[in-house]
Amino acid sequence: MKLVRGAGVLLAIIVPAVAGAQPLAQRAGQVTELELVHGLDAVAGEALQNLVDRYNEGRSDYRIVLSRRDWDSGDGLPHMLILGGEQEDRFLAGAARYRPLHQLMREAGIGLQTMRPPVMMSRKPVDAQGRLLALPVGYSTPVLYVNRDAFRRAGLNPDVPLNSWNDLQHALGQLFDAGHGCPYTVAEPGRVMVENLSAWHNVPVTARRGRSDAPSFNGMVQIKHVAMMASWYRARYLHIFGPAAEAERRFASGDCAVIAASSSSWAAFRRQSGLDVGVLRLPFHDDFVSVPQNTLADGAALWVAAGKRPAEYRAMARFVAFWLQPENQVAWQREAGFLPLNRAGLLAHQGELLADDLENVRVAVEQLSSRPATADSGASAIVGRDWVRRVLDEELSAVWADIKPAKEALDTAVMRSATPLQ
Repeated sequence: MKLVRGAGVLLAIIVPAVAGAQPLAQRAGQVTELELVHGLDAVAGEALQNLVDRYNEGRSDYRIVLSRRDWDSGDGLPHMLILGGEQEDRFLAGAARYRPLHQLMREAGIGLQTMRPPVMMSRKPVDAQGRLLALPVGYSTPVLYVNRDAFRRAGLNPDVPLNSWNDLQHALGQLFDAGHGCPYTVAEPGRVMVENLSAWHNVPVTARRGRSDAPSFNGMVQIKHVAMMASWYRARYLHIFGPAAEAERRFASGDCAVIAASSSSWAAFRRQSGLDVGVLRLPFHDDFVSVPQNTLADGAALWVAAGKRPAEYRAMARFVAFWLQPENQVAWQREAGFLPLNRAGLLAHQGELLADDLENVRVAVEQLSSRPATADSGASAIVGRDWVRRVLDEELSAVWADIKPAKEALDTAVMRSATPLQ
């Protein structure tokens, strides 16, 4: 689940049927191409292309084709779409444009081999009965990455966990004293410092106001944490670079020694940075009872468009089933870095053979399942929206600029988030 955060991609060329003729897939020697739209970065996009190539190999009826365009441009919807964030919000607005995934697979007579969606996962691809409306192929959770060589040069052991935020502060101080100009950065401040920080400490981000929920992420733990981050910023321990991609680029280049970023970024860091990168759990405030709780999973999901032919739906169901095969689950996690979709994928990171390749998945799953999620630590349909995260990042920017203290910034963010598009 941006996923949340990359560019967008669409797969499929819709081949129109000729009046009075048989559907193309039924005509000898003809192959019907099915389009898919996705919002993945270059690394995940390459992994998707590899998956599609394996699926298409030897097929003579239907094949998947990748393309890049806005899902609502051109002549009609593509057959499948991988969407997250505001693109997904637009797709879901108004009348339903999708065929529910559980219905697609049932009508095709193919079992949907996925895990039951956990409550810490974004609820967009799940209906009221807990059934999947879409396949969460691009989901992740924030974790902590460290430059292990930078730690060694500062006299730190990169294998020692940084359990608490005070532990991390001590490490950042040593990195700073050793001459590291950017000890710590954060790819998505609002997502990490407020949304996931709250769930990690079992603190709600919404409160009941009459008959509905309203934003409420300006409590003691959130204010304390943002104030702590402001002190780090003033001390030059923390550097904020704006867009998530820039913070990740600074870490990958070696400029920053530690970054809080999406668990899916592991694949790009290992492939592109050339650094010895370690993955750790997010720290927690150890003066709170019963911590850590759980972090949150979100990102991009695979949606199947409405209004397609029955034979096309059967072909799309076969593609989904192919994606969920154990060997493809393992390849998807290794190449794209996203969270597993079924038990076969979940078990992969537990084996010694793939332990190094799937270290990000192991840490992410540990965070997500640290304790059973509660009503307070589950995913919020309000705070997880892109525009609310944008409001948070804007208000946090006022904290970094020393224009507002932590409480005022969070109070303002709550007020703005209560009114859409502010």
